[in-house]
Parts: sequence; C-alpha cells; structure tokens
Amino acid sequence: MRKLIKSTTGLFLCFSVILCVIIGFYYVVLPDKYYLSENDSFKINTFFSITADKSENITPVYAMQSVSKNEFDLKLMGVIPIKRATVEKIERPQLIPCGTPFGIKIIAGGAIVTELGEVDGEEGFSSPAREAGIIPGDVIIKVNGKDITSNDALSEAVQLEGNSKGEARIVYTRDKKQRNINVMPVKSQKDGLLKIGMWVRDSSAGIGTMTYYNPSDSAFGGLGHAVCDIDTGQTLPLLSGEAVSVYISGVIKGFSGAPGELCGSFLSRVPIGTIRGNTESGVFGVMENPPVTDNDAPAGGAIPMAFKQEVQIGPAKIITTIEGNASEEYDIIIEKIDYNDKNAVKNMVIKVIDRELLSKSGGIVQGMSGSPIVQNGRLAGAVTHVFVSDPKRGYAIFAENMYREQLGIDNSESAAVYELEAAA
Repeated sequence: MRKLIKSTTGLFLCFSVILCVIIGFYYVVLPDKYYLSENDSFKINTFFSITADKSENITPVYAMQSVSKNEFDLKLMGVIPIKRATVEKIERPQLIPCGTPFGIKIIAGGAIVTELGEVDGEEGFSSPAREAGIIPGDVIIKVNGKDITSNDALSEAVQLEGNSKGEARIVYTRDKKQRNINVMPVKSQKDGLLKIGMWVRDSSAGIGTMTYYNPSDSAFGGLGHAVCDIDTGQTLPLLSGEAVSVYISGVIKGFSGAPGELCGSFLSRVPIGTIRGNTESGVFGVMENPPVTDNDAPAGGAIPMAFKQEVQIGPAKIITTIEGNASEEYDIIIEKIDYNDKNAVKNMVIKVIDRELLSKSGGIVQGMSGSPIVQNGRLAGAVTHVFVSDPKRGYAIFAENMYREQLGIDNSESAAVYELEAAA
C-alpha cells in the first residue's frame, strides 16, 4: 500500500510540475489581446486547446482600434485558467491578397547618418561630428533652427549662424528619442565651406511585394517589415514616399549561405500609390486602383483576414511573382507559430515545398518580402525574411499585425521621391 501511495504521490507531483510549466509557458508566450468576428467562438490552435470563458458574450465593436474591452480568462483545455486577456468582436476585414511586385521610393524625414568622415581644416584633418558624439544611424532633423528634409538642406543649414560660440545647434533622433547637441564646424580647405564631417542619406528605393489591398478604403500593405538604411540597418523615417509599377525580369536562385534575389526594374516614374508609413510591420499607403483585379488574384479577389489565433501549423499557400508582374500560388508549410507580441515580424516559420518554386528560385529570395500567405481561404500573413542557411525556410508576419499597424497610418499627404546621397 505504501508503494502505491508513494507512486501515486510521485505521479501527482510530476503531473503538477508539468502542468505548472505548461501554464507558465502559455502565460508568457500568449498575447494579452485578441480579435474575433461576430459569429466565431474563441480558440487558439496550439498543442493544447485554449479557449476564453463566455466568449459568446463578448460585446461586438466595429473597428480594430476600438477602446472597448472584454476581459476573460484564457483556459487550458477549457478548465485551467492561464491569464486574463482582452477579446473583442469586430467586423472581419475583407482584403485582396496581391503578391505583386512594386517599387518603393522613400524620402526620409531627416538625414540619416551613414558614415563619419574627416574634414581638411586649417589645423589638419578632424571629425567634429564624431568628437561631439554623433554616430552612424542618428537621424538629423534640425540644424541651426532649420528643418532638415534633404541632404542639400543639411549642407545649407551648417553654413547658417549657430550659437554664440559658433557651434552648429543640431537636433537629432537616436533609438526613437530626440536629442540635442552642439557641433563646432570646420572650414574646409578644399572649398571653403563649413563642414561637420559626416555622410548622410535622405532617401531610398527598392523592390518589394505587396501583401494586400483593401477595396473598402483603397489602403494597401506590403513588405511585412520596415525599409531600413542599407548601411546602418536603421528604419528610415518617412517624410513622403511613392509606390511605382515594377517588372520582374528574372530571379537569382538561392543556395545555402547565399540567398537569391528577384531582378526587376521600375516601369515608370508615374506613381501608382502613395506610401504613408514605413513601420516595423511593413510599408503602408493608399492607391486608387488595386494592383490586381478580382479575376487576376489567385485567391479569387477579396478574402477574409485570419486572426492570429486562427493560423495553424500545416499546409498553406504563398502568392508571389518571380517573372513579369503576374502572381502565382505556391505550396508551403507553416512549421512553427510564435504568438508572443514581442516578435512583431517573426510570427511564423514557413517552409517552401512547391517543386516549381524550388526549381526556379531555390525557395524564398530577396524581393519576396510581403508575399501573402493564404490558409483555409483566409489571408494569414506575409513572408518577411529568408533563412540564409536554408533558403527553403523563412519567417512570416501575421496579417492581423500588419492590418492593425496600417490602421494607425495617417493617409493625408503625397510627394515625389528622389534618391540622393551627399557629404555634409
């Protein structure tokens, strides 16, 4: 009898420890906020079933940015409480999955420092910017009271009168925080101009893939991650931007250690849309006409958007373009899902299994970022990154995360974009 009691007690303790580990794991990785459509019940597709108590009583709201809250317990297997979470019922967005390439032209909201240099002054070479504490990645937004919107504006502002000591008064951002610093310019022996010794960039251009188009408000989202400066890796602050038509002329096949690349060119300088936001979750804007028509879209026009808890491990499709400007569907598998809100753009690990796509591109290549993922007839997400060591695999973002980010973008201005780089 004692052996039986000890065995039973040991099993109970082991079960309790395992249960506590499971509850602790889900408490950490599961988000605190979820959305539902009005006719759905709440369930998270994990290894263990997780539901929300009384989810049928959640009050409907009609915009994802609503502040209306319904707090309920998330329960393991419908019994064991894990954490409190906010669940809201909304009208499910209907979006057209695109998979079409587009050109991205961005003018930065300031001048991003790409490199520090030396100025040939009367006392020899020096770097005033470095000596003052400026580092690559800083974004210069104002010099001597003048707003900096281009490289030329920065050069001109340095020539203006600074403070009483002759120092240039500089306002810049670093790590999303605004800072102030004074830099003593040096007169160049080469051209007689005042300089502070740094190279900057005020714009960028490239090719990406459009994820979705919203026919209800003409908004679009693409790329699935931010456009970053090629030298510093910093997200480019956006002053204005344009989307333009692109033709894909070919693809460089990817191999382990050498990710491939889509090769393409801009078809016209005439924009097809205006970019309003460059965020961690993608590039967003508006365009008058959809990049694909209902007949051209592989998924058959507008489809429902999947909420993150509805995305499942298993088969899915990506829609992408590897030739011309017509998108096609290809088979993939969603291998892993990460619900943690701290992973803004790496919510899924996907694997390309489509033989045609593997034979042509080797898997995921640069330029495919933003290619929509469709699962069970719903827009589940978008490709964001390729694994350098294994081009068949990559990361993807939830469509919900992109759409939620897009709702906060102000769609109000437009401007032309030119790519420039100059020394200040």
